[in-house]
Amino acid sequence: MRAIVTVIGKDRVGIIASVCSLLAENSVNILDISQTILQDYFTMIMLVDTAACKVSFVELSKALKASGEEKALSILIQREDIFEAMHRI
Repeated sequence: MRAIVTVIGKDRVGIIASVCSLLAENSVNILDISQTILQDYFTMIMLVDTAACKVSFVELSKALKASGEEKALSILIQREDIFEAMHRI
């Protein structure tokens, strides 16, 4: 299954590395990535494939959220179909 990961927070060194490491540890493949800095804020959106993920989607979501909270970031994951439906309205 494909999913969308969004990351937002104050810019600092290591954000991409920490998110990508967590995904790699769980066998989540990054298909596409886009990131930019908006003034002092880091923003990133990733398209990922969770087909080989070692944990359930809910567990992965919780791990990403917890990692984000530790680093003062908002990290969310949504199934691609839900993300697309929300943005068609």
